[in-house]
Amino acid sequence: MARTPLWKSIAIALTADIAEQRYDTGDQLPTEAQLAAKFGVNRHTVRRALAEMAEQGLVHARRGAGVFVASRPTDYPIGKRVRFHRNVAAGGQLPAKKLLTLDIRAADSREAEALDIAPGDPVLVYDGLSLADDAPIALFCSTFPAGRFPGLRDALSATRSVTEALARCGVPDYTRRQTRITAKQANATQALHLRVAEGAPILRTVGVNVDPKGRPVEYGRTWFAGDRVTLTVDGT
Repeated sequence: MARTPLWKSIAIALTADIAEQRYDTGDQLPTEAQLAAKFGVNRHTVRRALAEMAEQGLVHARRGAGVFVASRPTDYPIGKRVRFHRNVAAGGQLPAKKLLTLDIRAADSREAEALDIAPGDPVLVYDGLSLADDAPIALFCSTFPAGRFPGLRDALSATRSVTEALARCGVPDYTRRQTRITAKQANATQALHLRVAEGAPILRTVGVNVDPKGRPVEYGRTWFAGDRVTLTVDGT
């Protein structure tokens, strides 16, 4: 059985400490010597763990001063109402979205089933990157029934917000009908966008949002950077 490298175990442990707010944003971590003593390893092993965390944007080093927490993993509730901007802002971080592509194409069988349309019907596909304090935390692909929302493409292009764009198209509220969460490994493209190593752990969610009448309005897939987001199940 493959063993987790010591440096990776240390990075995981320190990331968990940040997630549980034992260290807050701006706090200084213990010195390399202190961490080496704590984990029973040499300083080179600690240095590699800290370098990994720095590459992921969790910590940064100040020459002559030490290593400091740059950000802590974002708590992201998954429940009846999933709203990106609200979730990130509630954690005290600045939310933003980067548009990657916005295209209309024919629905595949999986999208058609989720959206209750026929395979081949037109769908609007919104691919983007979600950020918290300018750090990428997730890649997403949202698919909408294009025939039902002819003005959605322009609304998304202008606002980047699914909630606001749907409201402009006559859907003032929507709720999550179901969500599936699966652990994955980042492929090369995902790793590039999320600024993680290829093969790094990520969490994929697949969900369907419906309007107040129960009609599907969005089929969404999101790939979260595993070390930057803590998914929480919200019963509301």
